[in-house]
Amino acid sequence: MNAHWTVDLAKPIASLDKTPAGGSPEARHDQSPRGGLSHVIGAPAPALLEKTIGELLAETAAARADGTAAVFCDSGLRWTYRELKEEARRFAAGLLTLGFGKGDRIGIWAPNRPEWLLTQFATAEIGAVMVNINPAYRLAELKYALNKVGCKGLILAESFKTSRYLEMLQTLAPELAAAEPGKLQSEKLPHLRTVIRMGEDKSPGMVNFGAVAGMAGPAALKMVDDTGATLEPGDPINIQFTSGTTGAPKGATLTHRNIVNNARFTTDAMRFTAADRLCIPVPLYHCFGMVMGTLGCVTKGAAMIFPGEGFDPADTLKALNDETCTGLYGVPTMFIAMLSHPDFAKADLSALRTGIMAGAPCPIETMKQVIGDMNMTDVTIAYGMTETSPVSFQSATDDPIEKRVSTVGRIQPHAECKIVGPDGRTLPVGERGELCTRGYLVMRGYWGDLERTREAVDADGWMHTGDLATIDAEGYCEIVGRVKDMLIRGGENVYPREVEEFLLRNGNVQDVQVFGVPDERFGEEVCAWIVLQPGAAETEESIRDFCRGQIAHYKIPRYVRFVDELPMTVTGKPQKFVMRDKMVEMLAAGARSA
Repeated sequence: MNAHWTVDLAKPIASLDKTPAGGSPEARHDQSPRGGLSHVIGAPAPALLEKTIGELLAETAAARADGTAAVFCDSGLRWTYRELKEEARRFAAGLLTLGFGKGDRIGIWAPNRPEWLLTQFATAEIGAVMVNINPAYRLAELKYALNKVGCKGLILAESFKTSRYLEMLQTLAPELAAAEPGKLQSEKLPHLRTVIRMGEDKSPGMVNFGAVAGMAGPAALKMVDDTGATLEPGDPINIQFTSGTTGAPKGATLTHRNIVNNARFTTDAMRFTAADRLCIPVPLYHCFGMVMGTLGCVTKGAAMIFPGEGFDPADTLKALNDETCTGLYGVPTMFIAMLSHPDFAKADLSALRTGIMAGAPCPIETMKQVIGDMNMTDVTIAYGMTETSPVSFQSATDDPIEKRVSTVGRIQPHAECKIVGPDGRTLPVGERGELCTRGYLVMRGYWGDLERTREAVDADGWMHTGDLATIDAEGYCEIVGRVKDMLIRGGENVYPREVEEFLLRNGNVQDVQVFGVPDERFGEEVCAWIVLQPGAAETEESIRDFCRGQIAHYKIPRYVRFVDELPMTVTGKPQKFVMRDKMVEMLAAGARSA
């Protein structure tokens, strides 16, 4: 086993698979709390799938060989399930030929492309751990992510929008210029050996994605099958980075079992079948795209429709129209952008029926438009977190609209959730406290970080989400805030501590506090209050310039205020609520005077 495979990943976290507390799960399948406590248990049926991703794809490809698996609208590429299975198998064989094997970490840094989909299923075929790199990452974040989990390989696009992926990698690893492909020795990226680039152009020290499958012969193809037979559902297969208020991102490690089952239950809640065609404009690097989206479709034999490399409202509307999509995923800002687009009235959305809105609370007027004007009568709301694979609560297709905008639905099968107070005791129904989740869906752990794993998941297997929530008498959950001060900008989680620590690298910054302020378009925007060093000079734009190219665009503060001192408690803790309230007042006053 690889030396980086630390103890927290050696076996599943304790107590994840035991019968939930409070009696047999069969007695609790109505999803309602019992005994007046905010403690709910999901249905015990259908039974959990004990399959690897490779086994799941093979079964679907056998049953739906000629059924549409994937459509990439921008390129016109279409794969049947037979073709997807074979393309993934050949690419997996090429990865084996390049020296990758079970447990090796392979990063992917790209927008929504066919290569992303192949990488997802090819790595799963051979037990390599796919590491999702956010396409918005910049130099500091890329370096951290690759080194934290010891990526042996990196698959990347040349560029996307303003992101020049190859240039950034070459900046971090100038040794590529003279390296033999597959034998990189980099000072800043010591684990990285093989770089696979997308596109036809050649780059020194790199292998072309299109050439990988051709490297494999019959022996390597057989080895794919032989390796697949040794894999277990509980093996780690995917690492997704999720930041925390303590600073650096953490590598949430998910297993086949985690995400195969979550994908299945998520699409079950939408009543998905092989006849459905799901439009996926959400990013594949996130669980929304690659678990609820691609893997969810594979559990049903449904078609995946990708409008483009990134979200564009016009492209998404065209895909919905041209591909007669029956389902659509998105965050509220995406739906708002489509509803307000000039081409909206031209799109035939009569085939649309269902989908998922997640990532941020949905305004009731937007939900009414989604149901009425987009024909999504069965749209559902989902809630979760990367560490829970991701979905733990989801509304039903026939829930009243009020429940679909005010709550995140009810608990999913085989999951268990409770609301606890500061003392850890389960609170009565309706009381606000921290939401905790337990069951098959809880991650294996944070890669290489046992201490932070233990902080997040207690000895009884409860994942402490950090979200403040309530559960009502019917079992509906409402997210009412955050124990920590994470903010959500347009569906992207922003963790203030991470941004604060980056800004403190600026020698002119003495102290800084970052928090969210309300925003009509994105839900929340990033605001920074900064105390400068004596005699130092900075402007709002110079602070943003300091961030550009180093941290993701959605983390860069839109609002910057320079102050002489920060509001503090008597014990020296910053009072972010005071700053937030003051900033909201200032923004409102500015809007009135404009």
